[in-house]
Amino acid sequence: MIDDNDYTLSNAATNDAGLSNNAYLSVGELSAAVKRTIEGTFDYVRVRGEISQPRTPASGHVYFTLKDEKNALAAVIWRGVASGLQVRPEDGLDVICTGKMTTFGGQSKYQLIVNEIEVAGEGALLKQLEDRRRKLASEGLFDNARKKPIPAMPSVIGVVTSPTGAVIRDILHRVRDRFGVHVLVWGVNVQGVGAAEQITAAIEGFNALPEGGAVPRPDLLIVARGGGSLEDLWCFNEENVVRAAAGSQIPLISAVGHETDTTLIDYASDMRAPTPSAAAEMATPVAAELAARLSEIDARLRRAITRQLDNAEQMVRAIMRGLLHPAEQIARQTQSLDIALAGLDAGMMRLVEVNDRKLAKLSDRIVSPEQRLAVVTQRLGVMQERLDSLMMRRQERAQETLSQASRLLSANSYERVLERGFALVTDETGQAIKRSDEAAIGAKVEIKFADKKRAAQLDPDTASSVNPKAGPVKSTVKSTVKSTVKSTVKSTVKPAAKPTSQEELF
Repeated sequence: MIDDNDYTLSNAATNDAGLSNNAYLSVGELSAAVKRTIEGTFDYVRVRGEISQPRTPASGHVYFTLKDEKNALAAVIWRGVASGLQVRPEDGLDVICTGKMTTFGGQSKYQLIVNEIEVAGEGALLKQLEDRRRKLASEGLFDNARKKPIPAMPSVIGVVTSPTGAVIRDILHRVRDRFGVHVLVWGVNVQGVGAAEQITAAIEGFNALPEGGAVPRPDLLIVARGGGSLEDLWCFNEENVVRAAAGSQIPLISAVGHETDTTLIDYASDMRAPTPSAAAEMATPVAAELAARLSEIDARLRRAITRQLDNAEQMVRAIMRGLLHPAEQIARQTQSLDIALAGLDAGMMRLVEVNDRKLAKLSDRIVSPEQRLAVVTQRLGVMQERLDSLMMRRQERAQETLSQASRLLSANSYERVLERGFALVTDETGQAIKRSDEAAIGAKVEIKFADKKRAAQLDPDTASSVNPKAGPVKSTVKSTVKSTVKSTVKSTVKPAAKPTSQEELF
């Protein structure tokens, strides 16, 4: 909306300059006039609406839209203001934003610069709380199967709460009165800006402590805060706190608010305490109760041992009544021994008689050495006769085989061949000369005939004309053998169909 006074001043200025009566404004002038009008008129406004599409770019500013059934209003929270807000802009959250209106000439739009956000009624917060509870429950963070048992006697307890205030004093006082254990306090803000991040860091920090380290790792965690409104307890409904509680490896007790207060961390914890003092009582036993319980257990144990001893004594007495006097027991054993000895004597006699009868039967079957020697001698005689007969037959067969071999040898002897007109030619060493090229020209040989041996020289005429160092003349040897021996063999004997072993020597 443009203020009429601003427009009138601009129009008068143009007329004084002597310009046309058709006044005009530049875009910048009009944008500045609109900006002054809107910021002057709406420098402080409180607007209720539903947050839509909140986003935080790298600059750290928060941009979102406030809308109702028909209209929408752009809104921005500068980075310095956003870090101090207690209510974080979330999609669908019904809020009341306090700030001032301004324009953004670069895009011809107006927007609300928000300085403070408050939830528009407890119903909106409860709706947001229920929506978040359903979302986390659908992921299984509240399942009973995930919950861990609380240790009966923890040695170290970690407490996440404000380091100042009545809550930590109540917890320490109650723990000290009941059962003295070591308590580690991780101080955090339990309300306001950054409280959710500190609580998350405390839970994760306790879980990150190593076993046996310089700082003892707690056996149990307690997240505690006193009572307050829904807005005061809202940090315990934040998603990062709930996820840290559900993911804790150390058993965790939530003690936030009074008994009627319920936050989402109560669903994710392993056990919920109605108050911080009740959490301390759940975490620690009472020393007096433990002493009484130990006394009761000791008394029960003593009674049980006494009953066991009484039962054992009664059992011993019953056994003693069933036992005999040692003298009577010895007498009974002596009588049993006498009966056994008498039976043993009778049994031995019967055994001797049985063995005598067996021995008599065996004696009848025994043959005297003389009889056995005669039988053996007779058997040896028969075997000797069979052996002599067998040797005679083998000797006759051997003599006949020898005669046949002698006749065969005589028939195949080379001397028989010599008698048929053949001759055996040997060199000076006595080796048979089978081929003409085996003897040199002029070599001295010996020719054996059927009746005697004769010395000879091969090719005496040729030997005188041949160099002694020259090799043998094969043609002359061959012609000489043909003229002396081979011609005789051809004229005298026909070649056999298959030469014998003796003939192969030639």
